[in-house]
Amino acid sequence: MLDGVTRTVYVSGIGPAVIIMAEMPGISPDVARFARWVRDAGLTVYLPSLFGRDGAYPEAEAGMAVFRRACVSAEFRAFGAGKSSPIAGWLRALAALAHRECGGLGVGALGMCFTGNFALTMMLEPAVLAPVLCQPSLPLDEPGGLEISPDDLTAVRERLDRDDLVVRAYRFQGDRYCTEQRFAAYAKALGPRFEPRVLPAAAANPAPPPFFSQIIGCPHSVVTAHLVDAAGEPTAAARDEIIAFLVTRLVGSAPTQ
Repeated sequence: MLDGVTRTVYVSGIGPAVIIMAEMPGISPDVARFARWVRDAGLTVYLPSLFGRDGAYPEAEAGMAVFRRACVSAEFRAFGAGKSSPIAGWLRALAALAHRECGGLGVGALGMCFTGNFALTMMLEPAVLAPVLCQPSLPLDEPGGLEISPDDLTAVRERLDRDDLVVRAYRFQGDRYCTEQRFAAYAKALGPRFEPRVLPAAAANPAPPPFFSQIIGCPHSVVTAHLVDAAGEPTAAARDEIIAFLVTRLVGSAPTQ
């Protein structure tokens, strides 16, 4: 139990901790695959169950039902910029716990889609050293808005400067949920501390699961549903870059090939 709330958290691996927050509609086989890649690089993965049915294949109708429930949940602020989701406080408490349990230089935090910006808000926890925002998509109603309060954003920027840290962020060209305007807003707010990566739309897996093909309907999920796991693929290169960033920041040296 953290902050008075009990949640299921899957933990696997040995080494410094990385909090991986699943995208909609939950901890799918693709999200679990990415978590195993991070674990196999010598890190301990903490994978909290935030919504959906753990391990479920992302079908369209069931995934849409999960999405609707999350949008009206008091834990998430899916609409309206300039606000931080209440769930971020619980995630910061998880990061602090993970650092106590695993040691190392600090903790990594990676959010995807609905949870993308949570990795940024988690920077208010001193243990978090390596934030990665994969296709951050909130607020849903403001393509150029940021899902973080002004005070939290100021505190995060001050910490990035003070501790010489950076924020990595990834999106596809043409993503309707994580837009060019949103990345521009992050760049304006964080300056050179924001390190964006934009992948070509043509690099996305053309046959993702039904939730992504029928509901999302555009290249979106960089390290999960739209990743092509093959040598020379931009999405595979992005995955490897993210893992190298996490290992370097948390262990202190680049991963061996």
